[in-house]
This record gives sequence, structure tokens and C-alpha cells, in this order.
Amino acid sequence: MSEGLHLPSLDAATGWINSAPLTPADLRGHVVLFDFRTLTCINWLRTVPYIRAWSRAYADDGLIVVGVHTPEFSFEHDLELVRAATRERGLGHPVAVDNDFGVWSAFDNHYWPAQYYADTAGVIRDHHFGEGRYEQSERKLQELLGIRRDLVSVEATGIEAEADWKQLRTPETYLGSARGQYFASPARAKLDERAGYQLPERLTVNHWALAGEWTIGPESVHLAEPGGTIAYSFHARDAHLVLSPGTEGPIPFRVLLDGEPPGDAHGVDTDEDGHGVARDGRLYQLIRQPGMVRDRTLEITFHAPGVRAYVFTFG
Repeated sequence: MSEGLHLPSLDAATGWINSAPLTPADLRGHVVLFDFRTLTCINWLRTVPYIRAWSRAYADDGLIVVGVHTPEFSFEHDLELVRAATRERGLGHPVAVDNDFGVWSAFDNHYWPAQYYADTAGVIRDHHFGEGRYEQSERKLQELLGIRRDLVSVEATGIEAEADWKQLRTPETYLGSARGQYFASPARAKLDERAGYQLPERLTVNHWALAGEWTIGPESVHLAEPGGTIAYSFHARDAHLVLSPGTEGPIPFRVLLDGEPPGDAHGVDTDEDGHGVARDGRLYQLIRQPGMVRDRTLEITFHAPGVRAYVFTFG
């Protein structure tokens, strides 16, 4: 949405969290930051410390943050899941649930995350797509609010910490057939049907493979039997995987790094022995390597069937 245009209607939202439904008229007189997100997006998660800090720091100055949750994956349509994720991130601002992409389309948006900055008259004055540009964005908020003071101090930890961009050499990798690439199991992928797969003797960096009985669907790979494994050879400090246990309940898993327990390279969702549990649909941080980064091979094995895996992301 271009600068200079008035805020579009929010009537297409399919629900609201932390607020009754809002209209542009309700927001008139406030500076408004619209933040488009989807709960599993690592790029959005790494912006959360700033969005959260600005929402709190500038509320008394007239800022309203309005989140817009537009789902990327089918399980992200679950209102209670979005509500729980919003609460877990400590986000108390209004969130429009945009399951039908109506608000997304009204803004002519194309990205997660995306921020649009509106003045007190309801006119869009700035926008930004993706991570970064935090100082410039906060200064724009101050300009629209008519204030000038020191920038807010922000500490990003855990899964919200900034990526190690200098050592990041592995791209986001989708596993479903619609956008999947870099698949390296010896057997050719069979789409939308259950099949057995094996890991190759060696994985090339930035490639992944399956072992066990899986169905490769358009947006995810679905495990049919216990003991299935996904392996990925990567070069990054952090390795994440979006998982959903579906209706099967909590699904325990174990992560190995180069065939060994990860030790102090474990992520926030695994312990030093590599154990973790997929309890709900979200992004799981499997690995956070300390110090210098090198090529590593991650293997995640699930001890029960039913899990769906969607996308690897890195940091």
C-alpha cells in the first residue's frame, strides 16, 4: 500500500484478539502501526521485541499497534492457537485475525512481516517489509507522534534474537511439494501418497532428506509410522523447524547434530541430549550453535506418528 493513501476497511477480519472489532474511524486521532504477521514466521518473530517495546513505550503518546495475523499454513487458521501465540509473546495490542486474506488484500500486502505507519488522520505515511530498519522505523513513529527522545532499549533473547547474518549461508527451505526444493533422499519423491524413504550416505550442504514412512503433501510432509527422520545439512547458528502434531497430541522427538547429542548447541526447544516435544503448531528452535559456525548435519527423529513438518528456517 502506497504512502498517501487512507487506511482501508478492516471489516474483512474474521476475528479479533485483545479488542473489539476496530474501524479506521475508531483509530482516527492516533498514530497507528499495522503489523502483518503469521505466528510461525521467524522473520516476524525476530521483529517482535521491537513491536512489543514500541507498543508499550509510546502508548501514552497516542500510538496504537494493530497486528494483522494472516496465516501461511492451514493449521494457523486456528483462532485459539493464534490467541495463545499472541499471549506467549506478551503482545497486548489489538490483533485482527485475517484468515481469508481480506485485510491483506485491502492493504495490497505481499509480505510477512510488513509494517504500515499511519498518521492521526488515517493516512499511510511509511511502510517497511521484513526485518531491520529499527532505528529509522522508531524515528518515524516519533515524527508522527510529534515527539523526540532517546530510542527505546530493546533486548532480544531466545527465539527472538537477531540472526547471525555474517555466518548464515542456508536459505529458508519448504518441505511440501508446492514450494519444496533441495530434496535428497535416494528414492524420488512421491507426491500425495505414502512411501518409504531413506537417508543418503552423505548430504550436500543446504539439502534435506527423509527416512521412514512419509506422505509428501503440498504444504508439509506427514509422518505415517514412529521412527521417521528428517535430516538437513546446513550452515547457520540457528536451525528451526515448523511442526504441527495435528490431532495426534504431543509428539516426542530427538535431535542429533552430526550424529551426536547437541550438547551446548541445543535450541530453546531441545535439551542437551536433543530431546523435545511437539505439543502444538509453531516454530521450534532445534539448534543454536555457540561460537564459530561450520557445516553441520541435523537429524530429527519422531517417536510417534502424525507430525507434520512444514519449513526449515535459519538464523
